[in-house]
Amino acid sequence: QVQLVESGGGLVQPGGSLRLSCAASGNIVSVFDMDWYRQAPGKERELVAGITSGGSTNYADAVKGRFTISRDNAKNTVYLQMNSLKPEDTAVYYCNADILSLTPWLKRPYWGQGTQVTVSS
Repeated sequence: QVQLVESGGGLVQPGGSLRLSCAASGNIVSVFDMDWYRQAPGKERELVAGITSGGSTNYADAVKGRFTISRDNAKNTVYLQMNSLKPEDTAVYYCNADILSLTPWLKRPYWGQGTQVTVSS
């Protein structure tokens, strides 16, 4: 029942900006930590940024100072504002959220379908 739907990916020139969104919906009781991961071809999936339900954030060193993660708890949505994009930011970006569902009564991570971000001139 629970699903995460992402939007905002696309093609952008180096130095440009994109804003990714990921909204959770379904049989949700509570949404806990929400995160953004990315995976480039031939590389392992890596954590880009995370945010707790209380608003505490953390970032990978590679994106610190350029990316900002935020959330709207009323909408069960997490955002990733990406500025000063570099070619090495090119990857499929996935959102992840720890969610407690009503039926079954279970807390587990859910994943979005992924959205392609390509930084190229």
